[in-house]
Amino acid sequence: MRDEVDELVEAWARERSDLDLGPVEVFSRISRLSRHLDLARRAAFSAEGIESWEFDVLAALRRAGTPYELSPGRLLRETLVTSGTMTNRVDRLVARGLVERLPDPADRRGVKVRLTPEGKSAVDSAFTALLEAERGFLADLPDPDRERLGDLLRTLLKPFS
Repeated sequence: MRDEVDELVEAWARERSDLDLGPVEVFSRISRLSRHLDLARRAAFSAEGIESWEFDVLAALRRAGTPYELSPGRLLRETLVTSGTMTNRVDRLVARGLVERLPDPADRRGVKVRLTPEGKSAVDSAFTALLEAERGFLADLPDPDRERLGDLLRTLLKPFS
């Protein structure tokens, strides 16, 4: 089975036969898959009226478990954004009623960010829709291949963890 990356690699091989094009075969496919995944994420999230960045924050809170709250510092680590960006995001989510700020009972100067019932409903629905789309991406792979792919990708990502 051939794809557009095969054509791209053949063209480069013709023009630059002196290069090892193995990485292009892998990462061009990952890049194309990433674009399709991004479109699927946007579609899943837009059905709930949320943006990808909103999902990232809401999902971090949802994964925290009851009472679905984290400190702003923990949210920074979970979402890999700067402090200023997180403040802006939390402000916007508070304005939409998806999260609330509460005093941190362990630190008089601190706050906790907590998922509201509306935020929990939105993130749960968006995550369900995303999983359905992602299952579609994997539909043609037998279970052992899915597991192997997951292991291989974990190995590739290890230096970045």
